[in-house]
Amino acid sequence: MTDSLDPALHAALGRLARVPRLLVICDYDGTLAPIVDDPTKAGPLPEAVAAVRSLAKMPQTTVAVVSGRALRDLAALSRLPADIHLVGSHGSEFDIGFVQPLEPDKLELRARMLAALEDIAKDHPGVRLESKPASVALHTRRAASPEVGAAAVAAVRSGPATWSGITATAGKEVIELSVISTHKGTAVDILRAQFGASAVLFIGDDVTDENAFGHLRGPDVGIKIGPGETKARYRVEDPEQGVRTLALLLETRRHWLFGERAVPIENHSMLANGRTVALVTPGGRVTWLCHPRPESSAVFADLLGGATAGHFSVSPARDGQLPLSQRYRPGTMTLETRWSGLTVTDALVDADGSDTLVRVLTGTARVAVEFAPRPEFGQVNIGLQPLGDGLLVVGSNHPYALHSPGIDWEIISDGHQPLARAELNLSAHGGRVVLELRMGTDDLASAALPLDTVEQRWRDWLAGLRLPLLARDEVERSALVLRALCHEPTGAILASATTSLPEVLGGVRNWDYRYCWLRDAAMTARALVDLGTIVEAAAFLRWVDRRIADTGGHPERLHPLYAVDGHELGPEAVVDTLPGYAGSRPVRVGNAAHRQLQLDVFGPIADLIACVADARGRLADEEWRVLCDIVTAVRRRWHEPDHGLWEARIPPRHNVYSKVMCWLAVDRALRVAADHRGEDRPDWTELRDRIGAHVLEHGWHERAGAFTVAYGEPELDAAALWVGLSGLLPVDDPRFVATVRRVEADLRGGAVVYRYRWDDGLPGNEGGFHICTAWLIEAYLRVGRRADAEELFTQMLGTAGPTGLLPEQYDPLAERGLGNLPQAYSHLGLIRCALLLDGEVKD
Repeated sequence: MTDSLDPALHAALGRLARVPRLLVICDYDGTLAPIVDDPTKAGPLPEAVAAVRSLAKMPQTTVAVVSGRALRDLAALSRLPADIHLVGSHGSEFDIGFVQPLEPDKLELRARMLAALEDIAKDHPGVRLESKPASVALHTRRAASPEVGAAAVAAVRSGPATWSGITATAGKEVIELSVISTHKGTAVDILRAQFGASAVLFIGDDVTDENAFGHLRGPDVGIKIGPGETKARYRVEDPEQGVRTLALLLETRRHWLFGERAVPIENHSMLANGRTVALVTPGGRVTWLCHPRPESSAVFADLLGGATAGHFSVSPARDGQLPLSQRYRPGTMTLETRWSGLTVTDALVDADGSDTLVRVLTGTARVAVEFAPRPEFGQVNIGLQPLGDGLLVVGSNHPYALHSPGIDWEIISDGHQPLARAELNLSAHGGRVVLELRMGTDDLASAALPLDTVEQRWRDWLAGLRLPLLARDEVERSALVLRALCHEPTGAILASATTSLPEVLGGVRNWDYRYCWLRDAAMTARALVDLGTIVEAAAFLRWVDRRIADTGGHPERLHPLYAVDGHELGPEAVVDTLPGYAGSRPVRVGNAAHRQLQLDVFGPIADLIACVADARGRLADEEWRVLCDIVTAVRRRWHEPDHGLWEARIPPRHNVYSKVMCWLAVDRALRVAADHRGEDRPDWTELRDRIGAHVLEHGWHERAGAFTVAYGEPELDAAALWVGLSGLLPVDDPRFVATVRRVEADLRGGAVVYRYRWDDGLPGNEGGFHICTAWLIEAYLRVGRRADAEELFTQMLGTAGPTGLLPEQYDPLAERGLGNLPQAYSHLGLIRCALLLDGEVKD
């Protein structure tokens, strides 16, 4: 939307967005509202209203509208909210009070002036008067002819405009006479002083706006809309382009106000116990925790809403002391954050069926602790009750107890809800304090939970894996992350641990990934099978079997995703009370993609079953049942258009990747039937070959010189690499080699590969997708470009956070992660590439 803006204006808005206190002033007619023949119907552009309202809601930002209209008419017509200040009559009427109340002699002069203008209007058909408290405007837009309008203006100029005490202001087809000597430049000065603005943006189209442009100085920016001589430094063509400048200013200022203060997404670390997850900042703040399940409402949502949305913080009492390091204990999901004189050891544990967050504080320092639980994303008012050896959280549907013996808590308010604060001298506590947040119980009994047992469980699981020599530490951490995303009570596997971490800072590409996608989960389980464990895959396949049974014999009706307990998702909703990570709104709960048709989901499940059967040496009955159902589903629907794996909210189309995955589903089913059941299924063979021929005929785009996103469409998509990665095409086929080259040329940017560049109907440009980077690495290997694969893999490793976690995306320009964290896609891609480069997997 902003590509057509003057680069100098683009840069000026970038500088303006970063001033401490910003004042944005807009004209109304011809700026926020298009010029129309009937001035009483000049409604503002909806996009303009959205932009100025959003700017006005931002901190250290003030918005005003300065118009030649009377204040009462401006308010009635614009219907702008009260946080946007209105100034009428070219600066003589303020909604914060009349600047110069009229004296009796001014009132008498205005009456005589009005009478003279009424006489002129009577003699010139179509001329209209607009009466204001300190002025009268004569409009000629609807005069009987241009000549009549010109004659009326001439009569005004030679008549009442010449009187002593009268100020004349000419605009587009209007001349206004005022008994007060003021103009829009004066209004700019008054507003600047009133709000202590560091800089001003003024945008307008009229001759009367030139006074305002003339009063700008220093870092101020003036933008003229339309043609004509101007004192403004910059110009745009029309009101629509003016709105785009406001939108750019909004996005840039939002990023500056929020994004640069936010802890980078990839710098967070994850805690997990097989039942739920939490995130911890490098500074020792628990910033995200949902209960009782990972897709439940958050108890701590500081990640998306700041401190008032809930957090559990531990740090040295001395302000400004930065941590020395943060790391996972080797082979575990236990996190250590260390300062001089203080180490905080964090873990999530499963204690007799209830979840417990354990925080062990050791050292000699004085420590500040803040405990601010906010169940239900902070939408429930709670109380904190000191009792015995800790605190009880009261007022929530789920009980919570903080076991903290020997700590004297001070209960205060953060301005909205209570929080508990304490300052501890660790030396006085023997150098060790244990805090246990017990969820789902109000038990405050003094039974400390041993972390050694919890940690040994992770290490024992890890010891059973076959880890590659290449990037061994990174693969080990990725394996632990994938295991941590497995929901043990159900067998479901999460796509990610979070919701609404943005794909574009300050943008709307914020999605809830705390669910079990059939595709993502199958690919996660496949990565774990490649590492030598089938327990998670077998549990997931039993979960899939139950989901298919729920369809009542119609496996083609499987949803792309479910809650971890297998229930369908409710409607996608927005938590309006949370401002979002780095100001990125909306914060979403649920995901509307669960209602989409995504035909590719069957391929990864069939591939997983084949992999599990090969690893185990036999096929379980429920796995064969699932495989047969998958082939049935593919037979019934493969020929339909669908929404595809990227879940774009656009009409369905014949996505190439979806067709390839339908082919792969039947191909893997044929392999399993032959290898593990000794069956020949000619009907399946015919189906597979028919799908494959269809893809090769319609998926190749001659003009693009590659397999593309969808039949007949020229846009590239990284998922098209699967035409070769799946085995549908031989890897030396010129069409696959050409597709690899086109993806590299069009979609690779440094250390990342973008999934596509086609219009998906949403604003903003996202980052590169780690899973797409992994696909290109594998494609490089398959076409014999090992050096390129090794180089890109090394770059991919360099994008991880300090404790080894990868979000969904990476922005190579800003050099920061984007999207939800940790993302199963990203870590399974890393594992796959390491194994391929190490020669551990062949298929």
